[in-house]
This record gives sequence, C-alpha cells and structure tokens, in this order.
Amino acid sequence: MSCRVISSFSTFSVPPPRNSSLSRRRPKFIHCSVGGTVVEPQATITEPLLLNAVRGFDVERPPVWLMRQAGRYMKSYQTICEKYPSFRERSENVDLVVEISLQPWNVFKPDGVILFSDILTPLSGMNIPFDIVKGKGPVIFDPIHTAANVDQVREFVPEESVPYVGEALTILRKQVDNKAAVLGFVGAPFTLASYVVEGGSSKHFSKIKRMAFSQPKVLHALLQKFATSMAKYIQYQANSGAQAVQIFDSWATELSPIDFEEFSLPYLKQIVNAVKQTHPDLPLILYASGSGGLLERLALTGVDVVSLDWTVDMSEGRKRLGSNIAVQGNIDPGVLFGSKEFITDRINDTVRKAGKGKHILNLGHGIVVGTPEENVAHFFEVAKAIRY
Repeated sequence: MSCRVISSFSTFSVPPPRNSSLSRRRPKFIHCSVGGTVVEPQATITEPLLLNAVRGFDVERPPVWLMRQAGRYMKSYQTICEKYPSFRERSENVDLVVEISLQPWNVFKPDGVILFSDILTPLSGMNIPFDIVKGKGPVIFDPIHTAANVDQVREFVPEESVPYVGEALTILRKQVDNKAAVLGFVGAPFTLASYVVEGGSSKHFSKIKRMAFSQPKVLHALLQKFATSMAKYIQYQANSGAQAVQIFDSWATELSPIDFEEFSLPYLKQIVNAVKQTHPDLPLILYASGSGGLLERLALTGVDVVSLDWTVDMSEGRKRLGSNIAVQGNIDPGVLFGSKEFITDRINDTVRKAGKGKHILNLGHGIVVGTPEENVAHFFEVAKAIRY
C-alpha cells in the first residue's frame, strides 16, 4: 500500500495570512492509493509545540529556537559577563545558569529553551581538568595521549559532579511551565575525545587522527568511556526536567565516512540505545556541522531529529534522510546580518523546502557574535507567524 499526505514535503508552500480562508484548510487525513483514509495524528495540547512536531503530530507551524540563543549577542548577557567574567562560573552556578537560559525566553519566547552550559562541563567529573579561556576557548591541562592516560579517566556520575545542571533544569522546567520545551545537550564521544586529545580546539585534528590510526585500541577505550558517561548524562538531564536533548558531534565531520563508521557511529548508537531503554519518548537531536557527506549515516544512529547545517539544501536533506526522521535547521547564521526582508525570505524558503511537519526551524549553526539583537527578534516574529 502506498500513501501520501496532502501538503507533503514536495507540495508545501508558505501559506497566506492566518485570517485568510485558505490558511484554515489544513489536511487532517493521510490518503492511501488502495482506498480509505488514516487519521493524521493530532497534537497533544498539553505538550510543547516542539515535542508535538518531532513526534509527527499535526501542528500549525514549525517550532523555532536558535542554537546559542543565550549568548554574547544579547546585551543582557554581556552585562552578566562584566560581573562574572569566568565562563565556568556562569555555567556552573545554578542561579546564573537559570537567568542566562531564560534571557532569550523572556525576550523572544522561542519554542525551545536550552540549558546554558557547555559540552565540556562533564570533563572535571571524569578527572580531566580543563578551563574555557576568554579569547582562546577550551584548554585541556593534561591532554590524553596514552593508554595509561585513558585508565585515569573516570566514568561520569552527573548527580555527584554536576548537581547544578540538574537543579537548573528542574527550575527551568517550572519556570517555562510547558509553554516551550526545555532542552538539554551533551557532546558526542568523538567530539569530546578530539578536545581532550588535541588539548583544546584544533585546525587539522592531527593528534586525534594519529591516535585513531596508530593506536585505535586506545582511542576506542576512551570513546567507550565517553559513550557510557554521556548516556548517563542524558538520562540525568531527562530525569531533571529536560524534555529533549541535543547531541553535538561537531568534529565527527572531520572523519572520512569509513572512519566515521568506526570512531563515531557505533558510540552514537550506543548512547541512543541506552537512552531509549530508559526514556523511550525522549526526543534526541543530533547535530554535526558540515555533515552533508554523512547525512544518511547520521540517520543510522537512531536519533529522532537530524539537525542540518546551511551547506545542505533543506529539500535535498529531506529526501536523503527520508520521511520517518524529523529535521532541524538550517538557515545560515550569517543571514541574520541581512535586511529584515532578506531574513524573512530565507525563513520562508527554508520552511517551504522542509515541508509540513517534523521540522524544527533553527539556524545551521549557533548565532554569531555581533548579530544584531533586533534581527534575532525579527527572526522569531516571522517564524512564529507562519502557518501551514
């Protein structure tokens, strides 16, 4: 039996204004070629829009939030930075984490409120000392290069090491009150390993690749510890109030497809499988920048949503991933430096190409420092006015 949804990915167009009679003609059924109809899943009113969209329910518009929506482009955040110059202090103090996480919520009312934190936050609890230095970024004080180094890495116990994360998520869940989804996030094993082996950020990733290709057993041992730990971290975040969790595998796209299948994919699958055993309904989002060459492999991880960067055409990404998986993205962050008309056009183009349902509108990467705050406000205003 073959079925089609009216207003499918290929036929979607940006609708007329909401008060138009045409805007109310939303499809309620899936029509099948063998005859008969299947009722389209209806959204749960009590659940946030983002969760309903990811689960394939009938929603009136795509939910919208932005990566790095709490950050340096906001004047209110800059004020906090002046008083608390240390990133780790800002991201490890419950009151500050909650305040910063809620800054964009209070101004823009996005459909996702993401925890203010960092993917490296768990490292201290794994016996990997680090800091995040202004103007330099992450610094790993004792980079991991040997099997003996890996032996010193402890598996992460979030309740003991980062209780402030759980406390902050619980408070955010109460504050947001289901008017938006509270989002947590973690780093993927290969990306975390890249930081701790390279000693920080890297341009060529020569150290992690040297380990991968000359000491693969050492790297696999490290990746396994990260996989086990990040699964626990996601479960902890969900238990504390996170309603969806994004996994950042930022550096996995530095790997060739064959190496991705050895050093990243199996560990992502492990995380997803472990989390789904305890939290089967928790949406998991996977983001990897520059992932155009790996899209089909990202879908094999079992995540619920693949977040596309702006180098992939949204309609092509949809076709490559298939209709069973939701997508997120994927507007170029640089678009927010354009005119309001330009921003509007790009939003409409992306939503049209994504089609109706199973789409979270977002950027293809985080908001860039220096982005005009009024343009971010315009982005949310336009996005929230769209109707399927």
